Amino acid sequence: MKETRENSFVMQIQGNMVALISLAIALSSLGYSTWRNEKTEYNRNQRYAGFEILLKLNELQQVVFQRRYDMDELDKGNPRLGWTYALTIKDLSQVMAPISQQKAKMLIATWDNNWENLGDKQTSVDAVLKSIDEMRSETLRQIKSLD
Repeated sequence: MKETRENSFVMQIQGNMVALISLAIALSSLGYSTWRNEKTEYNRNQRYAGFEILLKLNELQQVVFQRRYDMDELDKGNPRLGWTYALTIKDLSQVMAPISQQKAKMLIATWDNNWENLGDKQTSVDAVLKSIDEMRSETLRQIKSLD
């Protein structure tokens, strides 16, 4: 009797082998598709945040140039306007890798220490521009590293 059950089970496996293989392929395909969709969405978010950061870095750099070289403190060179760009960069960096978050914090600290002197001291301009360049380089590196 026991031998009949084992034979019956083996026969059922053999009889349904195509269905079992199909089920295994379907489950592995579903798993791969889910993983690929998650990876694609992650890369899309990284790229979008990276491009937005680059745009805001350029706008922040424009504020520095307008303030320092055109002595425009009321319109495009208003250093308070730079705060909005710097804070937006910091917020967008939260989507990026931890190194970008660190660079954004350094940018905020540099901006905080130098924004009031942009019109008067070249050292303040140089410090802010250096921090902007470091953030830009890291952002470009991360965008290029996406697959």
